[in-house]
Amino acid sequence: MDITELLAFARKNSASDLHISALHPPVLRIHGDMMPLKVDKLSSDQVKSMIYAVMTESQRAEFERELEHDFSVQFGDDMRFRANAFNTVHGPAIAFRHIPTKVPTMAELQLPDVFTRLCGLQKGLILVTGPTGSGKSTTLASMVNYINENMSKHILTIEDPVEFMHKSKRCLVNQRELNTSTNSFARALKSALREDPDVILVGEMRDLETIQLALTAAETGHLVMGTLHTNSAAKTIDRIIDVFPGNDKQMVMSMLASSIEAIIAQTLIKRKGGGGRVAGLEIMLGTSGVRNMIREGKTPQLYSLMQVGKNVGMRTMKDHVYELLEAGVIDEEAAKTVLHIQDPRELEQAMLNVPKAPQQKVKNQVAAMGIQNSQDF
Repeated sequence: MDITELLAFARKNSASDLHISALHPPVLRIHGDMMPLKVDKLSSDQVKSMIYAVMTESQRAEFERELEHDFSVQFGDDMRFRANAFNTVHGPAIAFRHIPTKVPTMAELQLPDVFTRLCGLQKGLILVTGPTGSGKSTTLASMVNYINENMSKHILTIEDPVEFMHKSKRCLVNQRELNTSTNSFARALKSALREDPDVILVGEMRDLETIQLALTAAETGHLVMGTLHTNSAAKTIDRIIDVFPGNDKQMVMSMLASSIEAIIAQTLIKRKGGGGRVAGLEIMLGTSGVRNMIREGKTPQLYSLMQVGKNVGMRTMKDHVYELLEAGVIDEEAAKTVLHIQDPRELEQAMLNVPKAPQQKVKNQVAAMGIQNSQDF
């Protein structure tokens, strides 16, 4: 069994992920569901051979030394994948995530108008959060692409690994990859401040030093974009603050309050009747009220500010899910799963309080988003 044939089969069947593990048949993830292929189980040696077939010599050495390794691989013009090779108790395994070779535009994704406004900012911090596979990279790539096409700036990305490849258009775009063009996010961020960037994309803000440097860069005149694995705007604020030791928390709250411009939390929800998934979006903007709540450590009150901030582009995840449910884009089971609702009466009561958005308007807003979500990037 050839690894390139498996990847081509996954791409042909619109799978977002391909999983290959010792003592298991290959498994595809299609629209969020895991679907094993009807073939024989793979041996440890077969899996190892497949993994090594798509690695360079240095990547193989890294994998053998560290027992896991992140990298990207491309075949031809339209097959690009992010990969993570790792070891299990039964032998080696690898997970491939498909990445489009064409960067989707914000118009194609039908992102709200507030995203255009955010792309025009000169400085500050924009975070896109959510679980793995929720479309964070796609959303950020579309924003970088918008800046690249409409402004004259220097865009610097730091990723692990590089996913979407950006060609310089009106902007100069330099992309750096962990372990091939830099040794760490923190080291690359320190260096970035001397590389005259206007926009810095940090693939993942995963430790104290990286977060601290990102906040400093945002405060000193750069537009910084990054991701975190949190599922709401308020929890994102808490996660950042909690990374720092107790005596630094007040300083961090002040830095975060002055630099935050937006937190976008997103998740993917199964469409009604199948046929892919749609993005549920929570948007918190850096208004004066939001900044004050962060500075004073009153993050539980941020939810109320998002509820009353619809006129400036804010929304809660709950309100957006209810809008999608009201418009018939998703069903009640999907809504309850996303919002962790156990009692159906709770959902019925909540729906009575949802403003009746025109169904066709909401359907139009999510129609093109299926480009992103059916691929589950």
